[in-house]
Amino acid sequence: MTKRKTGHDYEISDGFWNIIKSLLPLPKPKKKPGRPREDDRKIINGIYYLLRTGCQWKALPRCYGAPSTVHDRFQEWQRAGLFETIWQAGLMEYDNKKGLEWEWQSIDGAMTKAPLGGDGTGANPTDRGKKGTKRSMLTEGKGIPLSVAVDGANRHDKMLVKETLDDIIIERPSHKVIQNICMDKGYDYPDIRKLVEEYGYTAHIPRRGEEKIVKKIPGHKARRWVVERTHSWLNRFRRLLIRWEKKLENYFAMLHFACAWITFRAAGLFG
Repeated sequence: MTKRKTGHDYEISDGFWNIIKSLLPLPKPKKKPGRPREDDRKIINGIYYLLRTGCQWKALPRCYGAPSTVHDRFQEWQRAGLFETIWQAGLMEYDNKKGLEWEWQSIDGAMTKAPLGGDGTGANPTDRGKKGTKRSMLTEGKGIPLSVAVDGANRHDKMLVKETLDDIIIERPSHKVIQNICMDKGYDYPDIRKLVEEYGYTAHIPRRGEEKIVKKIPGHKARRWVVERTHSWLNRFRRLLIRWEKKLENYFAMLHFACAWITFRAAGLFG
């Protein structure tokens, strides 16, 4: 018999909560007395439940509080930049414990449906022109997300490269450290090669029109696939598999929260 999932199956761990709690912004003082503020941990669990299941706000289980309260707190924290801050903390935690592999980085884009439209959406050429969004992601050597940028599904991958590189949320090492960047044939343009060189990278981009040659070189391993795997990890968060946020800033908040969870998991904070 299959076990049904309950809200408690999607709650964050004690260790993750302790980190988030230390990063929470101070609540604004109330102008007049009223009901006590809803518990922050219960609210963050509600947001995480929504992120994992992809349910509607109004369908959130009442164990997390009123859906309107959870949504209002999400907006409050989004405006304060909390979810990006959690992701940054995760990257520092991972770097301290395992070390970020800056030597080999990978960048790639992925398209998802966006039926409600909004900023950062456009006609998806692979889905009969329906509304879609494209996320461009940069990862380090083991697939830990370093940056994410968003635009309409009709935007070419190459148009998001500069924004993706500009949006790395922690400081890159000195240019004295050799840094390679792996990209697929869709990025094989002279201006992209020049751009990544200006950013201090050595580009590894196969030439368009060339036949794919499979080579097995001793001691050599494929490197670009890690970013594709990270996109797959993000799609396990059903709120990201299909974009339901009309507001781009809310979509970014969901992306940042998912990237934070992936990074802390890789750092060994939880299973």
